[in-house]
Amino acid sequence: MVKEAILKTDKILKLEDARFGLDGCNIHNQAIASEWQGQVKDAKDASATTQENTPTCISLNFDDLKCFETVERQYESWGVIFHNSLAIQPSNPAFPTHSGLKVLMGSPKSGLLEVSFLRPVNWVSALVTSSQRLVLTAYDRDRKLVAQTVLPGSNLANSGSSIPPNTLLSIAANDIHHVSFSAFDGQFTLDNFRFCF
Repeated sequence: MVKEAILKTDKILKLEDARFGLDGCNIHNQAIASEWQGQVKDAKDASATTQENTPTCISLNFDDLKCFETVERQYESWGVIFHNSLAIQPSNPAFPTHSGLKVLMGSPKSGLLEVSFLRPVNWVSALVTSSQRLVLTAYDRDRKLVAQTVLPGSNLANSGSSIPPNTLLSIAANDIHHVSFSAFDGQFTLDNFRFCF
């Protein structure tokens, strides 16, 4: 079971603060998921196969994707399906990557990326870089709104924004079946996409 405290604040937390860094989340039993199942299988083989050792959080690695590959069911075995999503290796320095070479962006409809979970989750996060205000919305099985969080404005690199690129945007609620990332009339990238059951 994952124990988590949610900090309510109007201030965007910076990743440089060690207390709020991704590695400081203290998420136990996390699996780093990759499109290529061999890497993950090795990690799972090292632990017992009891329910207690089953990963409760999954972090997706996009570097095994091809550049400009449409991303939809590549991670279905991990319980997640993407909609309107494209893997890119950003050439624009305003959209830096955080941990690898590839990120996801909304395409063919720009400014929108949707995710469906095969079983309900209770926490979703990603590192986001956006040209506009970005809204992360969580929905239940019937597509009713359960929670929403916002990146209040642009956070492009070298733009003078007070919000750094690759800011952690997360949402926590019971029974999340779908999430959407939307930036009206804007572009954004996602890196380090994580979710917990």
